[in-house]
Amino acid sequence: MSLSHQKLRQKFSEFWQQRNHKLIPPIPLIPKDDPTTLFTGSGMQQLVPYLLGKSHPLGKKLYNIQPCFRSQDIDEVGDNRHTTFFEMMGNWSLGDYFKEEQLEWCWRFFTKELNLPKNKLYITVFAGTKLLPRDNESAMTWRKLGIAENHIFSYGPEKNWWSRSGVPENMPAGEPGGPDTEVFYEFVQVTHNPKFGSKCHPNCDCGRFLEIGNSVFMQYQKQKDGSFAELPKKNVDFGGGLERMLAALNNNPDMFKIDVIWPIIKSTENISGKKYRENDDITRSIRILADHMRSSALIAADGVIASNKDQGYFLRRLLRKMVRQGKNLGIEDKICVRLLPPITKIFKPIYPQVAKKQQEISKMFADEEEKFRRTLAKARIVVEKLIQKPPDNLAQIAFDLFQSLGYPPEIFLEDLKEKNVKIDINKFNLAYKQIFANHQKVSQKGADKKFKGGLADSKDQTIKYHSATHLLHQALFDILGDDIRQEGSNITVDRLRFDFYSAKKPTQPDIDQVLKIINSKIKEKLSVYFKIMPKEKAFKIGARAFFREKYPEMVKIYFIGGSTDLKKEAYSKEFCGGPHVQSTKDIGNIEIFRFEKIGSNLYRIYAK
Repeated sequence: MSLSHQKLRQKFSEFWQQRNHKLIPPIPLIPKDDPTTLFTGSGMQQLVPYLLGKSHPLGKKLYNIQPCFRSQDIDEVGDNRHTTFFEMMGNWSLGDYFKEEQLEWCWRFFTKELNLPKNKLYITVFAGTKLLPRDNESAMTWRKLGIAENHIFSYGPEKNWWSRSGVPENMPAGEPGGPDTEVFYEFVQVTHNPKFGSKCHPNCDCGRFLEIGNSVFMQYQKQKDGSFAELPKKNVDFGGGLERMLAALNNNPDMFKIDVIWPIIKSTENISGKKYRENDDITRSIRILADHMRSSALIAADGVIASNKDQGYFLRRLLRKMVRQGKNLGIEDKICVRLLPPITKIFKPIYPQVAKKQQEISKMFADEEEKFRRTLAKARIVVEKLIQKPPDNLAQIAFDLFQSLGYPPEIFLEDLKEKNVKIDINKFNLAYKQIFANHQKVSQKGADKKFKGGLADSKDQTIKYHSATHLLHQALFDILGDDIRQEGSNITVDRLRFDFYSAKKPTQPDIDQVLKIINSKIKEKLSVYFKIMPKEKAFKIGARAFFREKYPEMVKIYFIGGSTDLKKEAYSKEFCGGPHVQSTKDIGNIEIFRFEKIGSNLYRIYAK
């Protein structure tokens, strides 16, 4: 049974709504005020506090479809199933139902709603360890649902256990975790490759099996003595890739032949004159272009500017890989811009920010591509010389090219590979890491001067900066007027970064005045507190929203100043999940140490 991605989304949503689950809107690909990660990489990322015991304002039964980006898979893209951008379909029980209900519903969704053939579905369960029992409850539930014994496989904690720290022995005392059980789809047309083992099984890497869903059961808590105790409140966390489900519905092991990706491939064929399955090299290049184009468009739509730092580094890396792959297909001009229209068309009903920012994204992509083509020409001269007699210090040359031209080391390695220059990758990586580490030590001299007071730990500092961004946001409105818009923020223990749109060009005196307001509000020792209320009420009282996010019906609003009964007007009111300081006095004095323009009407402030 083949389904469109729109129909699959509809079926998934209706299925969980019928079972009294509430939709939690997806968060942006760029997590707001989360210093622990650059990108949203899973559906459960926004739910971690609630899985650890906090009450969710929408209740105990939730679902959503979350766009995700995993930078660690950039070098894996090119085969028939790896992507950096994907959408994770998830449902959660926060102390409500558990294994029996979850697995029955999971099976019903796959076999009744999606009509996947039962004989092509396989199950994996947790085999247990010396300290943890086998997950017999899940295995028994699957059997009750009619799954044959030879379709149920048991694996150890490396495959069928979840905790934030990984396998059980890596978990600290107090951390929760639990077994998981996966559903795999079998592509019977794929012949097992014996290089992956004598027998094929669901976790085999030969490509015959594809995981389409995983139910995690947060059941245990690690004790101080290393043992595990049952949690009084148990949670369910299910995740299934939309793209993987579509591949199973198409009964095609090539995940790129689905309707959220295929139009990009057809556009690439039209632009290049090459056919997708013409040969392995062309297929690989077209897949990389299709995947990286999806990721780049969504990341850029979330306000990221290509650069050599943070999220901008990965956007630049994606765009530059696209230029390289385009050259392999004979495309010498504006490949990143020419592939944007099919992305916009696909995602307009779901992620309208791509269409709204299409002109802005196109300009950034065109500028970035033009710069990189000039860099390519300069780097080619260096590479051509190296081919004649490769020196021993390739890692140093790669680092120097990156520092001087912004030429990524991974693309430098691709150049050498294309020219058949033999290189020990492990030796290169070790040398490069050492050179980079030495460079960081030099760059960070004097960093101790950044911290002028004693802090309990780095988390305290990020919370203070988080609260400071709210003061900064409101102060910008005070000075520049209502025609500004937050475009993003990033907080580390060293500083806060705040990106914003302003129709009016801010002057240095404007920024000086903004800083004066922030520090005056800190000196006023204003209370910081939150209220949970209906979304419409929050907008009515003037709470500021981060408009790239979608919000649930019940929202948390953080107030700075005013009174908790809301009778006295607050200085700042924002949609926010927290955490924050209790009083502005806890923030300490703030200094704006950098202000710059980063795009058309886009500006960035750094403060500490």
